[in-house]
Amino acid sequence: MGYPRKLTRRFRAFDNFAISFTIINIISGVFSAFGFGMGAGGPLILVLGWIGVSVMVLFVGAAMGEIASAYPTSGALYFSAGKLARRHRGAWSWYTGWLNFVGQIGGTAATGYAAATFIQAFLAMQWPGYQVTGQRTVLIITVILLLQALANTYTVQLVATLNRISVWWLLIGMTAIVLALVIIPDHHQPPSFAFDFVNTTGFDSAVYAAMLGLLVTSWTFTGFDGSFHMSEETVKATVNTPKGIMRAIGGSAVAGLILVLALVYAIRDYAATAASAAPPVRILLDALGPTTAEVLLLVVIGAMLFCGLANMTSNTRQIFAFARDGAMPGSRHWHSVSPRTRTPVKAVWLAAACSFVLITPAWWSHTAFTAIVSVNVVGLYLAYGAPIYLRLRLGDDFEPGPWHLGRWGRPVAAVAVAWIVFSSVLFMLPHASPVTARTFNYAPIALGAVLLIATAWWFTTARRRFQGPVSYGSPDEVAAMDLV
Repeated sequence: MGYPRKLTRRFRAFDNFAISFTIINIISGVFSAFGFGMGAGGPLILVLGWIGVSVMVLFVGAAMGEIASAYPTSGALYFSAGKLARRHRGAWSWYTGWLNFVGQIGGTAATGYAAATFIQAFLAMQWPGYQVTGQRTVLIITVILLLQALANTYTVQLVATLNRISVWWLLIGMTAIVLALVIIPDHHQPPSFAFDFVNTTGFDSAVYAAMLGLLVTSWTFTGFDGSFHMSEETVKATVNTPKGIMRAIGGSAVAGLILVLALVYAIRDYAATAASAAPPVRILLDALGPTTAEVLLLVVIGAMLFCGLANMTSNTRQIFAFARDGAMPGSRHWHSVSPRTRTPVKAVWLAAACSFVLITPAWWSHTAFTAIVSVNVVGLYLAYGAPIYLRLRLGDDFEPGPWHLGRWGRPVAAVAVAWIVFSSVLFMLPHASPVTARTFNYAPIALGAVLLIATAWWFTTARRRFQGPVSYGSPDEVAAMDLV
């Protein structure tokens, strides 16, 4: 790919799968967004929406996997966009990189926010007098970001080990939650309950409410580009990276559907549950009692913390690669690698600092979580869409890697691009009515501000010095630089 090897290849096939599976994180995604889905379509959209969106995401993952096999680098999306574009390679690479950057930052921040919310729910269960405030939320997120940054500062073996643990934490934890919700309660909803439709969004259109409900699954299925970003540290990356992407999406789709069904059928009082501060916690309390609910809530919190850790790891590799090509302010700092740990330590702390900046509005705003999630999903999916669209436009001129889709490559890419456009628009629309300062979706403003800055920077200086991914020399010359 034209780069000297600075990062060590310690990720095995399972490790590559583990990072995307951990970032997708069905427990974190389902528990943090379930309450929104209860009002935007109810059980019908929570269940059928999960199935439909999972299928669409598999198209996106397959299209991305084909590109990852051809261009296995930490730069991932922005690198492949620069290589696949016929014209304006620098611009395609530039915008894809910045969308990926803001999406990754949003993912780390949103997961920290969700973890802080559920930590406070646990504290309130232990001490009923505990008051949840925006200030306490920000302070807890800050501690979480510091701990995750410290973990990412050490060797890649530590991160790989924690990701392996997280996979089993997710699978065993999900199994425990599902079995508890199936076996312990003496009452479950009837089978027909999964087809009930509920709309409390404030919008009269049932179709619009149902589309908003799809965001529950869309928010969960983000971050699987983590496998792509870790490809420079993965053995046999041209095969193991795309396999890691597809296995993470497929496994999460099946396991997540089981978890959603268990939660839906365990609901007691639908209206009271939907109106509670944390509906999934209310479901656990009503169905299992306080002791069991508290234990399982710790499982949920652990899953969210693992998710944030993997998010930051992926985020760091994107920053490292983007800076390596001179596309960030102070690039020479952010792509430096610790000679002791072989990790991009400065990029780790930049990722943590940027995530902290993004969560600061939570100090005074209760709508910050929705905006952060929207920035995360829209930023990432637009970054996913750029190289897939360029691969689609290349047609038969695309040179695939060892893992490819053959004649199905173009149709799969076309479906993936269509879904990305649709879901991105959906995340930018109002999510509640009436639209007020408290319910306004700030995602278009946040994303627009990033694109405005990136555009101004591009036309003032960047377009003259940034031409996309750089090459450090011939294969022999690059090999001589490896790990220096």
